[in-house]
Amino acid sequence: MIEPMMKVSIVLLNKGKEESLKTLRKVGLVHLEKLEGSSEKLNAFKEITSNTILSESLLGEIKLPKQKKGSPSVDKLSNEEIVKLASEIVAKYDRKKSLSEEITNDRNELDRFVDWGDVNLKDFEYLAEKGIQLKMYEIPSEKYPLIDSAIETVLVNEDKKTRRFLILNGGQGRPENLLPEAFEVAFPRMSTEDLEKEIVKDSEEIESIEEFYYQNAKYLPQIVAYRKALESDIEFENVNAGMEHESEGEETDLAWVSGYVPKAEIENFKKACQENNWALAYEDADREDSEVPTKLKNNKFVSLVYPLTDFLGTVPGYNEYDISGWFLLFFSIFFGMIFGDGGYGLLVTIVALILLIKNKAAKKASSPFLGLMLLLGLSTVVWGTVTCTWFGIDPSLLPEWLRKASIPLISGAYSDVIWQPFWVKGSDFGLTKDQNLQIFCFALALLQLSIAHIKATKRNFQEKHGVKALGDIGSLMQLIGMLWIVLSMVVNSQVFPMLGSIGNVPIGKIEVSLIAVGFVLSFVFSNYEGSVGKSILESCKNIISVLLGVVNVFSDIVSYIRLWAVGLAGAAISNTVNTLAGPILGHAILFLAAVLLLGFGHGLNMILNLLSVIVHGVRLNTLEFSQHLGVSWSGKKYQPFSEK
Repeated sequence: MIEPMMKVSIVLLNKGKEESLKTLRKVGLVHLEKLEGSSEKLNAFKEITSNTILSESLLGEIKLPKQKKGSPSVDKLSNEEIVKLASEIVAKYDRKKSLSEEITNDRNELDRFVDWGDVNLKDFEYLAEKGIQLKMYEIPSEKYPLIDSAIETVLVNEDKKTRRFLILNGGQGRPENLLPEAFEVAFPRMSTEDLEKEIVKDSEEIESIEEFYYQNAKYLPQIVAYRKALESDIEFENVNAGMEHESEGEETDLAWVSGYVPKAEIENFKKACQENNWALAYEDADREDSEVPTKLKNNKFVSLVYPLTDFLGTVPGYNEYDISGWFLLFFSIFFGMIFGDGGYGLLVTIVALILLIKNKAAKKASSPFLGLMLLLGLSTVVWGTVTCTWFGIDPSLLPEWLRKASIPLISGAYSDVIWQPFWVKGSDFGLTKDQNLQIFCFALALLQLSIAHIKATKRNFQEKHGVKALGDIGSLMQLIGMLWIVLSMVVNSQVFPMLGSIGNVPIGKIEVSLIAVGFVLSFVFSNYEGSVGKSILESCKNIISVLLGVVNVFSDIVSYIRLWAVGLAGAAISNTVNTLAGPILGHAILFLAAVLLLGFGHGLNMILNLLSVIVHGVRLNTLEFSQHLGVSWSGKKYQPFSEK
C-alpha cells in the first residue's frame, strides 16, 4: 500500500537553524520539498564533488596488479589530502588535454612542411637582415616554366604534381604578375626542428601525467568513499542555504522549511518538534499534489519486488495505485514462461539457496534480491515441470515421472496430441500444444487487464464521482468481448468461430454486444467529472483516440503472445545447442569440447532469456497493465532528510 502522507511546515529560530537541521536530520522523518540553496560553502562542495567524479573516471580506467598477501597497505589519506589530490588530478587532466591539442597542432604544422624538408626561421631572418627577402610558394609543375622571368625564383624541389620554390625580394605583398595558380606557403610558427622537439617534450610530459595517475590509482576507493560522504554534506548545506528566513538580522528572526512525513509517524515527529522547540503545522497531503512523495509499505513477501522496481526506477504517484503485489505475481509468471526451462530454473534456485544458506551461516542479513531470485527460480522450475522442458532435452529421453508430472495440454511430451473442446468433439479439427499455450497467454492478458479495470472501478465507486466507474466497467466489457475475437483471429477460427454459435449460445452476438455496450459506456462515462454532457463532449473532442481505444484493447491482448514466442525462441536455442554437442559427447577426446559447448551455449541462452525478461516481462507490467490501471509511474520516492 501507499502510506498516507502529512504535509508539515516547521518554524525555528534563524540563528540556530544549522543546529536544528542537524537534529532534524537525526530525526530522519521529513522528506523536504525541493530547495535550491546558494552559498560559497555549497559551491565549494560542488566543485570538490565535480573533481572527485572526474578523478574516479580517470583513475577507474587504470588496472592495477592484484596485491599480494603481506604487501603493505595503502596509506590512509585525510579529507584535506583527498581534496588536494582530486584537484591535482583534474589540473593534470586539463594540462594533458592542452598538451594533446598542442601536439596535434604541431604535427599538422609539420605535415604542412613535410615536402619542404627542414625549415629554419633563423635562416630566413638572417637573410632578411642582409637584404634578401624570401617567400615560399607552391605551383602545379606544368605552370612553373610560365612564371614571368622578371620574378626571381629559386626552385627548392618538385614531384609529379607540384614544384616548390622561393621568390627573392618580391616585395611586401604578392607580386602583381605572379600566376594565380601559385600558392604562398605561410611560415611555420617555429622552425620544424623546434616543432619536433616540442612534440617530444609534450609527449614526455603526458607520460609523466599518466605515471602520476598510475601511482595514485591506489587511492581510488578512498576518493569514492569521500565523494559519497560528501553527498550528505551537500544535501545539508543545500537545505541550510535554501531555507526561507527573515532578513532583519535580529535574534528573534525565524526560518522555516516544509516537507512530508508519513501519517503513521506524525506523533513521533510532533514529539521531536516539542523537544526542540520548533513550531509545527501539518495537514493531510493533497492527493493531487505532484510533489507528495510515495512511500510503499508491504509485507516481506511482496517487498521482494523492490529490488526490481528500484532498478527500473519505477515509483507510482501518490494518487496512483501500489501494484507491488500484482507486479510480483505476474512478473514471476512471466519470468517462468520466458526463461521457460525447468533446468535453468533449477540452477537459479540452487545458486539462490546456496547464497541464502551462506549468509545465514555467517549471520549476515540477506538481500531481498536473493529472495526474489529464489522465487523466480522456483517459478521457472514449475513452468518447466508443467511443460516438460529440461535443458532443451527431447522429452522422450527424460524419466517417465517427469513426463507424467507435466500437463498434457501444454507439455512437450504430448506435442502430437490434438485437444478438442467439448463444442467441437468429433470434428476434424482441434488445438495443438502451441495453440493451447497461446490461449494461456491470452487468458493471462484477460486476467491481468481485468484486475486493472476492477481496481479502477472500485476506486471510482469509492470516490465522489462514482458514476465514472461505469466507464471502467465498459472497458472491462470490451476486454471480455475482444478475447474471443483474438482467439478466432490468432489461434483457430474453426474452434473459436468469429460470429458463430456454440451449441445454443450465440457467442458471436454476445461478443459484439459486449464490445458495443462497453464502448458506449466508456464513451459516455470515462471522462465523467460531475456532468454526463461534459463527459460526452470531452470524448467527442478526442474521437480519434476513443475509436483507436477499441483497437488498442485488441493489440494489448495480442501483446501477451510475446510470452509464448520468446519462450519458444529460447527453447529452440537450447535444442540447437544440444544438437550441436550431442554427436561429440560420445567421443572421449572431444568430450571436454562438448561440455564446454553445452556450458557456453546454455549460459548464453540464459543471458538472452534474462534480457528478454527485462524487455518483455517488465513491459507487460509497466505498460499494458499500468495503462489500463491508469498508473503513469510519475511518483517521487520518499527520501527523508536523514543521516546517510
